[in-house]
This record gives sequence, structure tokens and C-alpha cells, in this order.
Amino acid sequence: MIDAYEDPGTPDRRGGWHYLWWLVTRQAGRSAAGALVAGVWMGLLALTPYLLSRAVDDGLEPGDEAALFGWTAAVLGAGVFNAWLGVVRHRIMTKVRMDANFRTVKVVVGQSVRLGAALPRQVGTGEVVSIGVGDVQTISQSLTVVGPGVAALLTYGVVAAVLLSVSLQLSVVILLGVPLIAVLVGPLMGRLQDTETAYRERQGVLTARIGDLAGGLRVLNGLGGKGLFADTFRRDSRELREQGYRVGAVTSWIQALGMGLPTLFLAVVTWLAARLAAQGEITVGELVSVYGYVAVLVLPVAFFIECGYQLGRGVVAARRVVRFLALEPADVRSDAREAPVSPAALYDPGSGVRVVPGRLTALAGARPAESEAVVDRLGRYAESAVTWGGLRLDEITLPRVRERVLVADNEADLFAGTLRELVRGRHDHDDEAVARAVHAAVADDIVLGLPDGLDSVVEAQGRSLSGGQRQRVRLARALLADPEVLLAVEPTSALDAHTEAAVAARLRAARADRTTVVTSTSPLLLDQADTVLYLVDGKVAASGSHRDLLDGEPGYRALVARDTDLVPPGADTSTGKGTGTGTDTGATTGVSTGADSGSDTDSGGRSNHTGTDSATGAVVDDEGTVVDAEGAVR
Repeated sequence: MIDAYEDPGTPDRRGGWHYLWWLVTRQAGRSAAGALVAGVWMGLLALTPYLLSRAVDDGLEPGDEAALFGWTAAVLGAGVFNAWLGVVRHRIMTKVRMDANFRTVKVVVGQSVRLGAALPRQVGTGEVVSIGVGDVQTISQSLTVVGPGVAALLTYGVVAAVLLSVSLQLSVVILLGVPLIAVLVGPLMGRLQDTETAYRERQGVLTARIGDLAGGLRVLNGLGGKGLFADTFRRDSRELREQGYRVGAVTSWIQALGMGLPTLFLAVVTWLAARLAAQGEITVGELVSVYGYVAVLVLPVAFFIECGYQLGRGVVAARRVVRFLALEPADVRSDAREAPVSPAALYDPGSGVRVVPGRLTALAGARPAESEAVVDRLGRYAESAVTWGGLRLDEITLPRVRERVLVADNEADLFAGTLRELVRGRHDHDDEAVARAVHAAVADDIVLGLPDGLDSVVEAQGRSLSGGQRQRVRLARALLADPEVLLAVEPTSALDAHTEAAVAARLRAARADRTTVVTSTSPLLLDQADTVLYLVDGKVAASGSHRDLLDGEPGYRALVARDTDLVPPGADTSTGKGTGTGTDTGATTGVSTGADSGSDTDSGGRSNHTGTDSATGAVVDDEGTVVDAEGAVR
């Protein structure tokens, strides 16, 4: 069975049937063993009627007890051995199914990683979830055909050949009867594929709706749109349910015919054999054997129908996987160029933003989405004419861009694991490097507050951490990666003023002589930047240091002071970090809702509230004393 870290191979993407055959050939030895063991297992089932007929004709009818006991012992031995073979067959086929399951999961996950940022633009979340949850299981189940399916075909031929020695008439009936059953069930298989395809497509759409609902319920409720969305979801659910009923109707007919037709077939053949026995054309023992043969034949016929049913569903699922694997990143180029050898400037013509290498640049705009859009273009997560060292960014080999340019989103996913694993990411760093990154992100208190420190387990998406703690963990992870260019989106938006001041100072020190871009309107962070680019409607309206822009740009001053009417140029008003409501008259105001207030008190429980000068970004304690980012008196 495929190892968790083993290369799954290159899947055959020419179609659903080709993909299923690729899964079989990737484990050819196991598939052949499954077919062989299943063939012997089912063949011994067909041998039992022959042994019974010999016990009747050679032992029971003439009264030969020795022959009777001998043949009875043979029946018992064959049954015990066959039971063991059944266990072996089941184990082999379970491994075949699990290998196909894990291999498909690996190729789907690998394709998702390969698509990267292009994934949500080319396929919906519901489609990916539907493939991972339903289609993978359906594909693996369809590979049952390589074991019992092949065995059923062999057993069918063996039984028909054996019956030739009993009665040509019975043999012809069996040879013609099974294909007739396949003809009757065949049209239902085609119908099943059609209904199953429509059902899967609708299921993917609805799954995506569920994800949207879960992620935006609060926003929808605030806008009064929850009821409208609920009605739409309810209608789509009803339509999916109706489609499911149609799939179920076809499935029920297939399963009913799968059991009913073989049983009817058994009755017809038994009636013909009884007539032949009554006419003296076959012996009583042969009548018993015919009944046994046909009774055994019910199993392979049922397997034929079951395998056809599973293959029909498997091909539908495989086609969806193949369609997903056929997607290509939108920015894959055969003539891609290499990135600049040395650190170079990034320039976005759409906004006029120029990022000078080796400096800390801040983007400040009234609309965060516009600043984020600039970062997406600079990080090559959106189509643009951005240049890097004079070369168009979208013409440079994508892996080189990803190695040297990192976009640190403050909503980036946090996977379940230890805190150490969250900070390290996919790279292996020593404890000293991890400690430096944690300190630079002012996350030491998080480590100290957890029971096992860095080895403490953190829930998926950091649900066991506060908003500010999650933000600092993400920042620590980005700093530990130490990219040539770091593009950080609102890295301190959930922090209280004191912690934010410390983060701003330590970020500047940790990224000294490295290219860093941050989006923020916080004066604490802007005051640390070498260059601040003031964005209006997504374009650079002014640039300079934080203090120069305060003096020369009324719009900028109003933005960072968070009060366009009451804050005249030159006035200093101590406000709390966040919404800016109220002014500080000697004591500090509260921090914004949702900010991490973990540093509001020191280790001794003493009050340690701080306010900020909304213009300069200085941190002011309860007594009005100006302190720096580390808490020292200036």
C-alpha cells in the first residue's frame, strides 16, 4: 500500500476509464493476487456441488459408507480451506481499495498545492471538498472489479464448461442467460452515470454554499441578508434531495435486478434440470450438482451486476478527478525567465507603488482592500504588470518568486499541531532560530502561557488562541521564513497599543537591510517605516516619512489620527489603539474591540495601560510619560 510520503506517480488524465486503469496498474501485483485468490475462492464454491454429486452417486445411492464419508470429508476440507481463502481475498482487496483511496488523495492534494493561488479562481471549494469526501471513496470502491469481478467471469466460464458434461441444453441456457441479464441491466447503468454526474455537480455547488454560509454568517446577519441566503440554500437543498431521489431510484432498480434476476435464473435452470432428471436424462446426483452449480452461479452473476454498478459510479467520480487534475495554473509559462540575481525594486504601475530593496515600506490607505490588492499584485497573486528589477513579475519562473517573495496574510491558515510546528512551517529550523522569531513577534508570553511551551498543541486555525495571539504566531512564522521580500498585510491590527509598539520596533530590527512591506494605518507601525506611501483610491498620492506626511498631508494626518473633523494639523491627542473614539485626558482610553489585551497588566498584576499619540505614534503610560516600544522612558 502506498506510503504517506511516497510519490503517487503521474496519473493518466485521458479520461475516467484510463484513470481507473492507472490505479490498477500502480499496484499490478496486488491486483493480480486479488484476482487469483478470488478466482480460486469462487472456483472452490463451484467445486462443492461436484463433490456433493459424487457423495450422492458414489456413496449415498449405492449405500457405500466409505465413499460417502470420503466425499463428505472432501466437502468439509474444501469448505474450511475456502473460508481461509475468503479472509485472504478480503484483506487483499481492502489493500487495493485503500491504496487507490490514498493515491487519489495524494494526487488531488498535490494538484491543489500546484495550483496554489489559482485554485479558488478555477474551481469552487465545494468541488474540491466533494472530490475529497465522496469521489475518492467511490473510486476506491469501484476497484472491487479487479478481484471478485475477474473471479466471477472465470467462475461463469468454469460452471458452463462443467455443465457441458451433464447436459448440453442446461449449458446453453446458462451461457445465454447471463448475457441476457447484462442486457437487461445495461441501460440502467448508463442512466445511473447520467443521474450520478448531475447529482455530484449539484452536490459540489451546495457544498460551496455551505462554506460561504459558515464563513460569512455574521456579515450576512449584520446586513440583514441571512434570511435570503437561508431561503436560497433551502431551495438548493430541496433540488439536491430530488436529484438524490432520482439517483436512488436507478440504484434501487439495479440492486433489485442484481438479486432478483439471478434468483429467477436459478429457478428456471432448476426446473429444466428437474424435468431432465424425471425423464431419466440425468441422475439424481447430477440434479443436485446442477442445482448447486446454478446456486453458486447466483453469486458471480450478482457480482457482475454489482461491479457494473460500482464501475458506473467510479467512472463518474474518476472523470471529476481527471477534470480537476487537468487544471493548470493561470500563470504557467513555457518561456519563463529567471528572477533578478540580487535584491531589486518591485514596481506596481497600477498604483505607482515602488518598493526599494533593503527598506521598510508602509502602505497606508483609507480602504484596506486597496492596500491588500497592491500586495496581491506585488506577490503575484493577481494579474498585473508589476516588474521586479525591470522584469515583468508574471514572466519570471513562479517557484523562484515563491522562494524569495512571501505574502504574510493576517488571516493565513493555521493547521493543527504544536506551536513549534506552526511557527516552523515546512522548514526545519533549530530552537534558537524559533526563539528569535518568537521574540521578534513579541510572542514570548504565548509560549510562557501554554502548558508545554512550544510543544503545546494548538487547535486548527488557532482556535485555542486569541485573535492577537494568532496574529503574532503568523508573524513569527513569516519572520522565521526570512524571505528576501516580506509583504505583510495588517500584521498588528489585532494587538493592543503596547504590544503593537513592541512588534513595530522588533519587526524593523529583525528585518534590517531586508525588503519589507506592511499595510497599516497605525501610527505606531508607520513611524518605524523608512518610507510611507499614502494611497488614495488605490494609487500613491504622497510618499515620505511618517512625520513628513503628518506635516505636509492633511488627508494622511486625518487618516492615521482616525478623525477627519476634530483633529487639526499639529494637534496631539492620546487615543487608544483601534477605533479612536474619545480622547485621553491623562489616563489612557480602552483598546479596540477584539484587540489582544494580553499585555494590559504586567506579571505582578499591576495596571500597565498605555495610550498612543495619534499623530506621532509615541506610546504614553498612565502618568503621561512617553515610553519607547520596549517600555523604557524616553
